[in-house]
Amino acid sequence: MKLTLGIITAAALAGSCASAADITGKVKLSGTPPPEKQIQLDATCGKLHAKPLTTRHYMVGEGSGLGNVFVYVKEGAKPAPAPAGKGPTLDQVGCEYTPYVMGVQAGQHFDVKNSDTFLHNVHSMPKVEGNKEKNVGQPIPMKSDFVFEKSEVLVRFKCDVHPWMFAYVGVVDHPYYAVTDKDGNFKISGLPAGNYTVEAFHLKAGAKAEKVTLAADNKTLDFTLEAKAAPTP
Repeated sequence: MKLTLGIITAAALAGSCASAADITGKVKLSGTPPPEKQIQLDATCGKLHAKPLTTRHYMVGEGSGLGNVFVYVKEGAKPAPAPAGKGPTLDQVGCEYTPYVMGVQAGQHFDVKNSDTFLHNVHSMPKVEGNKEKNVGQPIPMKSDFVFEKSEVLVRFKCDVHPWMFAYVGVVDHPYYAVTDKDGNFKISGLPAGNYTVEAFHLKAGAKAEKVTLAADNKTLDFTLEAKAAPTP
């Protein structure tokens, strides 16, 4: 009886795994984005960079691929418990936040780190009710714990000491999200069979959503976003 039950359980698990599918794709930018602006660093941060820093509004790579796009299942995915353990780390190094865009799951704790040897502060600025604003100083290399309980795309982080320092965190209540690499590529893994709406969200180029139906086969889903002209001063 135990053997039979074990076989049934194994078969059920195998069937569950077999029904999971991946969505891979590329986000491209159409049009010419405005040029990035040079950042005026203070004396302390300026010593850390041989070349000037610029804004990171549009990261355009091979084949017009657009980096730093938050791609996630907007509709159709069931909420899931937050994973155990810490999520990815948001680092302050060389007077920049790294990565510029990242994702976490609602309820998942993650660290924001100061890797520099001088003062930064971490100021999260959520807009969704239930996500708490937090502002903590980091005078030395150290870590601070953050968590958001509600979905929000995207939560802005800034350093009030260095006004050019920003980062953005996508928060969703399931694990089906990704951030495009420098060439616009992304992969969302392990989606159960079903009907979904997937959205690609970029801070400057806006958002575009596509519907997709998954069975046991993997899908390719590409997006094209439009470059927006720089606002008139």
